Amino acid sequence: MIRIHTQPAIRFEGQRPGTSGLRKKVGVFQQPGYLESFVQSLFDVLPDATGKTLVLGGDGRFHNREAIQVILRMAAAKGYARVFVGRGGILSTPAASAVIRRRGASGGIVLSASHNPGGPDGDFGIKYNIANGGPAPESLTEAVHARTLEVEAIQCVEAPDVPLDSDAVVRLGATSVEVIDPVADYAEVLRGLFDFDAMRRLFASGFRLRMDAMCAVGGPYAKAILEGELGAPVGTVVNAQPLEDFGGMHPDPNPVHAADLIRHMSGPGAPDMGAATDGDADRNLIVGRNFVVTPSDSLAVLAMHARKVPGYRDGIAGVARSMPTSTAVDRVAAALGVACFETPTGWKFFGNLLDAGLITLCGEESYGTGSSHVREKDGLWAVLFWLNLIAVTGESIETLVRGMWREYGRCVYSRHDYEGIATADAQALMAGLRDQLDALPGREVQGMRIAAADDFAYIDPVDGSVSRGQGVRVVFADGSRLVLRLSGTGTEGSTLRLYLERFENDASRYGMDASEQLGAMVRAAEELAQIRRWTGMDAPTVVT
Repeated sequence: MIRIHTQPAIRFEGQRPGTSGLRKKVGVFQQPGYLESFVQSLFDVLPDATGKTLVLGGDGRFHNREAIQVILRMAAAKGYARVFVGRGGILSTPAASAVIRRRGASGGIVLSASHNPGGPDGDFGIKYNIANGGPAPESLTEAVHARTLEVEAIQCVEAPDVPLDSDAVVRLGATSVEVIDPVADYAEVLRGLFDFDAMRRLFASGFRLRMDAMCAVGGPYAKAILEGELGAPVGTVVNAQPLEDFGGMHPDPNPVHAADLIRHMSGPGAPDMGAATDGDADRNLIVGRNFVVTPSDSLAVLAMHARKVPGYRDGIAGVARSMPTSTAVDRVAAALGVACFETPTGWKFFGNLLDAGLITLCGEESYGTGSSHVREKDGLWAVLFWLNLIAVTGESIETLVRGMWREYGRCVYSRHDYEGIATADAQALMAGLRDQLDALPGREVQGMRIAAADDFAYIDPVDGSVSRGQGVRVVFADGSRLVLRLSGTGTEGSTLRLYLERFENDASRYGMDASEQLGAMVRAAEELAQIRRWTGMDAPTVVT
């Protein structure tokens, strides 16, 4: 008989989940009782677990295996009937969503800090997904945070570690722990969406793809599906072995951190297509020969051509984008006659819209795209969507994007990140902006007249919940936009994100570099927000 051990909890300040769970430095999570107090707080606010199933896995970063053993013992004490855990402790975030949905779980715990660096000095994270496979809503995460301030006791069973490296069933008291193939459920979902035969023919014809998994969890999925099922040549997937420190890489699939991919996609001998996924394989970067696709344009192209893909041949119900994402997909949706919803940043805001059948496709400017097949953004899904379109249209990455521009115009777009700002300074910058909002309409800045300005608030059309303070928007008379918000995904200080968008319908200007077209808007943002003063920086940390 396995005994349940109860010990006093240690309470920690600062355990409020952000837009994608709780993220901190590894050293913070390694503090005695830190992970336990958060998990116990989660279990305390969740309903009784009798007869229920939990899914558990992570992106394989440093501290993943140790955390899984802690959570397994605590889940058994909570009373779960069954826990499915990915072999090796591995489950990509979209795969975890697929397993939750396919196996009727009441929820799942995903261990990841997404695109943040790994290793002993890197970042770690934990989040809870609900029964629909999507991130927990704010009502639940706020309840968990409140509980962390008063949690009293930690409960876990006394048991040896569960072997994770082979498929097996192990008993922890009354709880059945089943180690499963981390790819199988997810691959089955994708088979139901895409034309695998068309993509096999594409690769058989000599089509070349370079898929960079960035030494992260997406590697095993990409190897199994692209090389194993679709016949892509061995070596198509590079950096395919998940490593605890991501091989020293910063696993964020943007042109800055995926510079090696960008280099390989330049020049006359470049592959036909390049792609990358991030730490937990929910983000994606799509690249053509000497041509980088912005995430906003990617979402618009997928919506424009969705009927060409088997899983979406009946059309899409609607689309949604995060507020900072460009309005390219809005124009496509209008032409298709479907609704387009604008939500705060955070994938959890798409969940209600998907569950209610109001949308089929959704995306964020932060390299996240997804659909109704799971309740998370999905990197490999996006890669397969693009491959499927290329296979059935015969067009290149660049041709597909330029075709969308010809039809709807180009939304010239860029994001500037100012990382590691002192939190007080970041908050002062945003407060200063908010204080100006009422006086901004009608004002001229850098030769551009401001038409509207607000602090974005969102009323969920399904449940009526309200989310306020989601970012300052400044809209100019020509439809151009500035958006400024503080990110909730970092682990040190604060990150200010500045988003710039300008609509261009002059085809002769489509080839101009975004930095040329957005220069006046950058200067306008400086004039309004005094970014240099508050950040102490002369230039952004990262520009994408």
